[in-house]
Amino acid sequence: MITNEKAIELYERNETRKSLELFHQAVEESRDVQSLNNLAWMYLYEEEDVDRAFELIKEAVEMDPASYFPYNILGEVFIKKELWKEAEAALKKSLSIQPSKEAIKNLAAVYYKLGELELAAKYYLQAAENSNIAMYSHIKCLVDLGRTKEAKEKLDRFRIIDHDTDDHIGAIEIADLYLDLEYYVEAVRWFEKGYNVYTYSPYWIGRFAYALYKLDRISRLDEVIQEAMENTNRAIEEISQEEVSENWTQEQKNDAIDNYTKEYNYYRQLKGRILSGYVPKLEFEPHFTGGCYLFGCKRHGNPEYQGYIRQRR
Repeated sequence: MITNEKAIELYERNETRKSLELFHQAVEESRDVQSLNNLAWMYLYEEEDVDRAFELIKEAVEMDPASYFPYNILGEVFIKKELWKEAEAALKKSLSIQPSKEAIKNLAAVYYKLGELELAAKYYLQAAENSNIAMYSHIKCLVDLGRTKEAKEKLDRFRIIDHDTDDHIGAIEIADLYLDLEYYVEAVRWFEKGYNVYTYSPYWIGRFAYALYKLDRISRLDEVIQEAMENTNRAIEEISQEEVSENWTQEQKNDAIDNYTKEYNYYRQLKGRILSGYVPKLEFEPHFTGGCYLFGCKRHGNPEYQGYIRQRR
C-alpha cells in the first residue's frame, strides 16, 4: 500500500515514468487485486497498451474482486478490442457489484454496437441528464427505433450546455437529429445557430444544404455552398504560400492541399447531386467513456482495495 501511495503521488505530479515503475514494484511486492488493477489502468490509460492491460486485468478478475473497478477496466479493454459481447458481460458484472455512470454509458454504447437498440435506449436513459451525450444518444436510439413522436418531444427539450464540458452537444448535432426526423424547419434553425461557430466540413455543409433543399430555400443553399467553396479556396491559398520546415514537410503540405481540393470539389458538385437525389447520411458513433479506477487515489476519493471491501461490508 505504501508503494501504491507513492506511485499515485508521482502520477499526480505528472512523473509518469517513475510512477509506472512503482506500480510495477507494487505488483512484485504483492500480486493482488489492487496492484494488478492499478498497473492495468496505467497501461490502458497512459501507455495505451491494450494487450498488456488485458493480461493484467484478466489476472485481477480471476481473483473474483469485490470492487467494480477491475470489471470496468476489463469492459473498456474489450471495447478497445471491439469484442462487444465480452464487453457486455464485463460491464454487466460491474453493475451487479455497484452501479457506475461509466459502466452504464459504456454498456449502452456496447448495445448500440450490437444492434440491440431497445437495450441501448434503456441504458442511455439511465445515464441521461438534461442535455448530455447520453440523452442525445438515447434520442438517436428512439429515432432508429421509429419512435419518432417520443424522440421529437425529447429533442424539443434539448438545450446546448457548456462548450467546455466533455458532455457537450452542439447545434449541428441537434440539427442532425431533426433532419433525420424530417423536421426540416427545426433542422435549418439549428444549422443556422451553428453556422458561424463550427468549422466548415463537407459532412455538415452537405446535411445543411439538403435541409435547405427540402424547404425549397435554394438561394440560401447556393449561398452556403458558395461560402464553403470560398473558405476552402482561401485555405488552399494560405497553405500554398506557407514555407516548408522540419515540422511542416512538403509531403504534409501536399496532403493538406489535396484534402482541401477534395472538399472544394465536393461543394462544387453538391447542389447537382442533391437535385439528382443524393441524401447525405447522418454520421453517429456511440461515445465510450472512462474514469479513474486507481485504488488509493485521494483526488477521486478512491480507497485502497482493502478499505473498499470494508466500505462495501
